[in-house]
Amino acid sequence: MKGISVTEFGAPDVMKVADIVKPEPKEGEVLIKVYATGINPVETYKRAGTYAKHLLPALHFTPGADGAGIVETIGAGVSTVSAGDRVWLSGSVSGLFLAFAPMHMRPIPSKYAHMHA
Repeated sequence: MKGISVTEFGAPDVMKVADIVKPEPKEGEVLIKVYATGINPVETYKRAGTYAKHLLPALHFTPGADGAGIVETIGAGVSTVSAGDRVWLSGSVSGLFLAFAPMHMRPIPSKYAHMHA
């Protein structure tokens, strides 16, 4: 699958479209197909390498901590969400799919589109 990859810190042009391995959810995680993601100001500092050094992500990483999508697969031990649930999330990594702990996601009310969640 394709996603944005940051392999070095710097200006916005360090973000490149790259092939990214589709993750498998581990115990306590779910796999979410992401339909909308956002880049917040803190992530621009992380991409630039100017954020607190002990909080910088390891290279390479995919920016996009906030998003919305549909739960695709459930890892062992997850009972709070089901495959097919529409959720918004915060504090993630992104891409077309991501493995994520359900404690950081909430349902999207049916009247809202993913991009508005």
